[in-house]
Amino acid sequence: MDTKKIRWFTVAFIAFNMVWGMGNVVNNFAQQGITVVTSWLLILALYFIPYALIVGQLGSTFKDSKGGVSSWVENTSTKRLAYYAAWTYWVVHIPYLAQKPQAILIAFGWVGQGNGNLVNQMSMTAVALASLAIFLAFLWLSTKGLNTLKVIGGLAGTAMFVMSLLFIVMAIGAPFIAKDFHIATPDMGNTKTYIPKFDFSYFTTISMLVFAVGGAEKISPYVNQTKNPAKEFPRGMFLLAGMVGICAVLGSIAMGMIFSSGNLPNDLMANGAYAAFQILGQHFGVGNFLMIVYALTNGVGQIAALAFSIDAPLRILLADADPEFVPAWLRKKTNKGTLKNGYTLTGILVSIIILLPLLGIGDMNELVKWLTNLNSVVMPMRYLWVFFAFIMLNRAVKHFQSEYKFIKQKRLAMIAGAWCFLFTLIACVLGMVPKLDYAANPSAWWFQLASNILTPIILILLGMLLPFIARREQRKTNGLDLNSLNVE
Repeated sequence: MDTKKIRWFTVAFIAFNMVWGMGNVVNNFAQQGITVVTSWLLILALYFIPYALIVGQLGSTFKDSKGGVSSWVENTSTKRLAYYAAWTYWVVHIPYLAQKPQAILIAFGWVGQGNGNLVNQMSMTAVALASLAIFLAFLWLSTKGLNTLKVIGGLAGTAMFVMSLLFIVMAIGAPFIAKDFHIATPDMGNTKTYIPKFDFSYFTTISMLVFAVGGAEKISPYVNQTKNPAKEFPRGMFLLAGMVGICAVLGSIAMGMIFSSGNLPNDLMANGAYAAFQILGQHFGVGNFLMIVYALTNGVGQIAALAFSIDAPLRILLADADPEFVPAWLRKKTNKGTLKNGYTLTGILVSIIILLPLLGIGDMNELVKWLTNLNSVVMPMRYLWVFFAFIMLNRAVKHFQSEYKFIKQKRLAMIAGAWCFLFTLIACVLGMVPKLDYAANPSAWWFQLASNILTPIILILLGMLLPFIARREQRKTNGLDLNSLNVE
């Protein structure tokens, strides 16, 4: 009897809830305007679909692996590279964690004030100190366990998903229902309105799109749970791509109807989603109700994401860490199983990122933009290991069994993996270029460029340092053991 009950459409909906959110629409619209519609179609066809199908084959091949990407890397290459994959997965969350406190401040600022003035009026010092206090509070709470908060956060995430769909429906329907609603972006019926200018500035924004559609590796546990994975999983991924495409395109069109693409607000990335719900609420006669609901659900969701992202990646890195690569002091646990020094390291690194803007960021709007772009540079670095594992898998494909294969022809499969790897890498490198006018603020431009380049380099170098410390530690321990034997 076939016990695999999950059908292709179920997998698609599970995956959609994992990888998609309204922030993806707002952030990319803030960078590209209405032309992002074309960019969404391109990124889905050229990157997201092969990415998801690559994950499908890896998940199917290593269905019993519990370590995710690091397990895939270990099975296809070496333990050392698997350690670096696990380190990358953890360390890319450092800028992500540094951004969450500001997101929490913004969300509850809208709840309390009904506007985005909190973003526009707080000094950078106040923002940094408040963000640091929020982060340290949740870092401490994470050591105590936050299961209830995580459950609430899951519910908030579902509510956010519903709100993002509601936003699209209401915005698209607004011109037909609300007679006083006027479309902000002109010529939205003209195809030329949606064609980007493919210059250097455009390509520096691609990392944000990659960041938006990344994370497909979370789908891998469901591959072998589908009925007939070879046929149904790819069908589910195409449905997923279709749903993401529809939401991305319609969401971007909805943003264009509310905000003029040629004259975007400076605080759109920080306040855009809240302002959009506020505008829709006013046109539909419910005032600030929609905005408050969205702000509350987003605020709680951000809190849960902060707590979860402190704990989960750290456990993936350190729970079963190899002593050959991770020093004993970092693996040390309390009597309750808390990775005490791991939390300390997290606290130090995130605190540095939170306080770093005091050296070169002028206001909270620029802070939100910088941190969002920094995350779009750093976070996709973990996707590189997915494509590396896929390339290595196909190098030795005869030695592995899989119920589902993305591409059966070995050379074509390796080309597909290499394409996704290089696409991600180039997007990350180009994404390091600051998204602000150099002439308007040269010092801020150079600060952002330097921090965008140095942050990933330093984080990776730190990971390379730990095995060196671990080896010294082992040599010292072995030396002590030999000395004790000689004494005896």
